[in-house]
Amino acid sequence: MCRFAANLSMMYPEHAFTDRFAAAAKDGFKAVEYLFPYEYEGSLLQSLLADNALTQALFNAPPGDWAAGERGLASLPGRQDEFKRSIDTALEYARLLGNRKLHVMAGLIRPDQERAHHRAVYLDNLAYAARLAAADGITIVIEPINTRDIPGFFLNRQDEAQAICAEVATDNLQVQFDLYHCQIVEGDLATRLKRDMVRPHAGIGHIQIAGVPDRNEPDVGEVNYPYLFDVIDSLGYQGWIGCEYRPRAGTSEGLGWLRPWL
Repeated sequence: MCRFAANLSMMYPEHAFTDRFAAAAKDGFKAVEYLFPYEYEGSLLQSLLADNALTQALFNAPPGDWAAGERGLASLPGRQDEFKRSIDTALEYARLLGNRKLHVMAGLIRPDQERAHHRAVYLDNLAYAARLAAADGITIVIEPINTRDIPGFFLNRQDEAQAICAEVATDNLQVQFDLYHCQIVEGDLATRLKRDMVRPHAGIGHIQIAGVPDRNEPDVGEVNYPYLFDVIDSLGYQGWIGCEYRPRAGTSEGLGWLRPWL
């Protein structure tokens, strides 16, 4: 049966961030994810997880200057040292929180920049991150993101992400398959899940969901999620499915879609 993690960066906006853990647990979630933990002491987050019997499913490595519009460091030439420091920081938090999936954002590329150069940096950085993470049993995941939400994002397609993982060729580098992003860019979700779920030195390491096109609950829009949940189950996926959506109104009131799976 599919297992769902509340994304606390998007869900429960009616609560302060540190109160969202208890709200998610009260609604029946057993795991949480969020974008970044770094503005909080790791010990505080550790306590919030423990007090609410929650598993930390995923968070992102530091993305550069988020407020200035940066969306990751991994593919950026000249930023390799900063990227390595960001992985040190992320792994320190991951160890403390018991987190086993770390999303490394690729970053942005301008039309005038050389894609091949960015790709070479990306592969080197991912190999470095995966090598460090392996010592703690942590998997690095990379996520294709649609260019409507993040124009200029380096990685947009599932097949490209799978090819990058296969080229790095380590068992702890996989793809984060966000069905919302994939539907916008590619569609054909069930076929892509079946194609990519288990691949040597690749595969799907984490799944996220949201309604398309407005990124609300997955019970509205153009994607038939109950069907896809059955597909995911049939493929033997054992990981968490992150609910990375913006509730239309109150978060708890909008969880009717989830009741059959809790």
